[in-house]
Amino acid sequence: MPQFSRQIISLSKSALQARTAPDQGGLLTGKDPTAFNPSDPLRLWIIQVGIIIITTQILSLGLRKLRQPRVIAEVLGGILLGPTAFGRIPGFSQHIFPSQSIPYLSLVANIGLCLFLFLVGLEIDMAIIRRNLRLSVSVAAAGITIPFGFGAALAIPLYHHFIDASQVSYTHFMLFTGVAYSITAFPVLCRILTELKLLDTTVGIVVLSAGVGNDIIGWTLLALSVALVNAGSGLTAVWILLVCIGWTIFMLLIVRRVLFWVARSTRSIERGPTIFFMTITILILFGSAFFTDVIGVHAIFGAFLAGIIVPRDGGLAITLTEKLEDMVSVIFLPLYFTLSGLSTDLGLLNTGTIWAFTVSICVLAFAGKFGGCTLAARYAGFTWREAGAIGSLMSCKGLIELIVLNVGLSAGILTRLVFSMFVLEALVLTFATTPTVSYLYPPHLHTRATATGPSFVDVRSPKDDEGGIGDRTMKAKHNEEGVTKRRFTVVLDKLEHLPSLMAITKLLQPSFPAYSQTGGSPGQSSGNETEIPAHFGALRLIELADRPSDLLKSSATDALLHTDPLIAIFRTFADLNALPVSASLSIEPFESLATSVAEHVRVLGTQLVLVPWLPSPHTSDNTDTGAQDHSTTFDALFRMDRSTPLPHTHFVRSVFAQAGTNVGLLIGRAPFAVHGQTHVFLPFFGGPDDRLALDFVMQLCANPRVSATVVHITKRDIEADVSPLEAARLANEEEKAEENIQRNTITITSHRSMTTGFPDTMYGNATTQTRLQSETADSITWARYTTTLSSAEHSRVTFEELDSPIPLHAALQRARALQQDPQHPQRPVMVVVGRSRRLAVEDHHAELRTLETEHGGALRADVWKTVGDVGTAFVMAGIDTNLLVMQASGTHAD
Repeated sequence: MPQFSRQIISLSKSALQARTAPDQGGLLTGKDPTAFNPSDPLRLWIIQVGIIIITTQILSLGLRKLRQPRVIAEVLGGILLGPTAFGRIPGFSQHIFPSQSIPYLSLVANIGLCLFLFLVGLEIDMAIIRRNLRLSVSVAAAGITIPFGFGAALAIPLYHHFIDASQVSYTHFMLFTGVAYSITAFPVLCRILTELKLLDTTVGIVVLSAGVGNDIIGWTLLALSVALVNAGSGLTAVWILLVCIGWTIFMLLIVRRVLFWVARSTRSIERGPTIFFMTITILILFGSAFFTDVIGVHAIFGAFLAGIIVPRDGGLAITLTEKLEDMVSVIFLPLYFTLSGLSTDLGLLNTGTIWAFTVSICVLAFAGKFGGCTLAARYAGFTWREAGAIGSLMSCKGLIELIVLNVGLSAGILTRLVFSMFVLEALVLTFATTPTVSYLYPPHLHTRATATGPSFVDVRSPKDDEGGIGDRTMKAKHNEEGVTKRRFTVVLDKLEHLPSLMAITKLLQPSFPAYSQTGGSPGQSSGNETEIPAHFGALRLIELADRPSDLLKSSATDALLHTDPLIAIFRTFADLNALPVSASLSIEPFESLATSVAEHVRVLGTQLVLVPWLPSPHTSDNTDTGAQDHSTTFDALFRMDRSTPLPHTHFVRSVFAQAGTNVGLLIGRAPFAVHGQTHVFLPFFGGPDDRLALDFVMQLCANPRVSATVVHITKRDIEADVSPLEAARLANEEEKAEENIQRNTITITSHRSMTTGFPDTMYGNATTQTRLQSETADSITWARYTTTLSSAEHSRVTFEELDSPIPLHAALQRARALQQDPQHPQRPVMVVVGRSRRLAVEDHHAELRTLETEHGGALRADVWKTVGDVGTAFVMAGIDTNLLVMQASGTHAD
């Protein structure tokens, strides 16, 4: 020590000693590419980096399924590459990780560690502590003092059994043991809170606040410990500590203001960090790291200080993190933790005594953190389950303890045996955090909190004011057929989705009269209706990836609600059109996005969710003939290598399955005419989803700018009055369909087996009684609209009945006729279809296969399951129009 500075100086000297004749042959001259050459270490370094990255990535793929943080894979990868596993292979360590190459690997790893601690400093927001000081102080204090005491007590037997008293002072060893016990892994903690959806709960906010305070005190104790180790006397230690405090004050008071002035002068706050601002920031980072290193405190403390002083205004910290995070996460951190693994030899744990101490280290570390924080949280007023979750989260160790352990190992305080014991403890406690919290604090017990202040409010409380969210949740009447929908949620995912969403929102703008107590339809006045305006909830979804910037965003959702461009555009549109809109934002892992939609729907009492979906821009159109290249339309919309990949079908189907309310999948393919006329076409086949679609179309037609054509299509056999030519064509179609029935039956069965985890929403097992009930409901719904509409509505709504042996072909032909109507050449047509015909008599499997052959598209199981038979027919046929696929609540529970 100072190790960081000495490494730079020694490696610079070796680099200046250049070879007299550079070797140009390499592998072609028969030389071993893994042979270490101090004058040219790049070859071996690339091999080492490649092996490290591949190993950690493979491990992370498996551990991700267990919802474990990435650091577990990185540390395990290092342990496997070290003497515990691969190092036992003869010649592996000598060729891949020779001792002469470790200083070069260590230099790059320590540079990455400084960058990482800078990012950790960027994540620290002092405002979080100030807002929740009252509840978090007790938890943070208990999470430091009690574990530190346990660590100091355990240090006595560890010191006497495994530490050479002539080389290491007990005081130094005790300090490192106590700091390792008292530290909390703040970055890993943020990741776990986000994945468990706890960031906006009372538990999450208290843990986040306590974790920030815990980390700041932990780093201060670590700096004190290093200062004491490096000092030759007590007086020197005092001088080191005073200089470190002075440097901290200088950074917080002087450099922070200078950096803010630079950010404001370069307009980095408004436009993102400029090159000049980035240069100044990097110079401050490594300058601070160098200063703390040369005065006897580790370089990482200076890097941490540099991250704290970066301005947070305008999301500058998030943008700065995005500039650095990928290289740090992909290359630098795996190198550092691999070095930890190379120093870890679990083979040294080879006696009962050693294992007894190892188990004691794990048990006491968990007991100190869990017990202290749980009791403090319980004293602050939390329930036992909430307090237990707080204690479990605070016991997360992760990479921060590993950094402390590596500092102790490099300083000679810890032996490799003790280091290995503590590394195993860090892995066990980090691994146990997620399952323990999930068991103690399941989702149904989560208490949501306000974003600011310690006065937490449970939004699920039935004591909300009249008209509040909780009241709406209990009293909302949704999922009833025939009832006008007035509470909508639109899902904002991409900027390209906004035009179609804003257009359909505009069509729903007028205040629709509620149904009278005696029934009726929109537009049928009974004298006692009340005007109820439509309300729209805009839910912005952001996928949480393995990046620190995503964690920063997830902890700053309040700020993002006011700065996110999609929300800002939709809010502006709503304000200009006098639409009541409430916006919210959810940052979740991909597999939890649909669950987030379902939770949002439940809280707001939503009656219809609108999920947008765009086709690929590569779809080719033939504007002269009005036709499309049908061989590419279907693939462009749903193929995995295009803009709508397979995971998106997984998300949409998850929303269909979990929403618990009516869902509309809006596939925007053509522009709406918002201020002109929009025509809606509904092929009505029957079933709950088609009845919902009919209700929705009639609600749209309450808008005088909307007209509709509703065709009740029934499948029938060929009759004698059909012309011979038409009869021959229909017979040919029927023959093709019948020839494919057997093949289709096998194919559909295999399709169903491929979609485990989702109910079969297409053709459930309906009994004769339920099918008759559904047909009766179809007749009643059809009669209600065809006989009770006012004359004004009849002028804009056309009802037709059509019998056809090929109903999908008939629906497609009618839609094309509406598109090519010479009386309305510029009028856009929107097609509305039901997703499922679960309780209808006919199925469309055979005809769908015929359409597949005609248009050259490949019927994929995931797509067919997503949009249903009728929707798939319109997509495959390339009907250039907006398509809305409706699913009624309850039809997914087959």
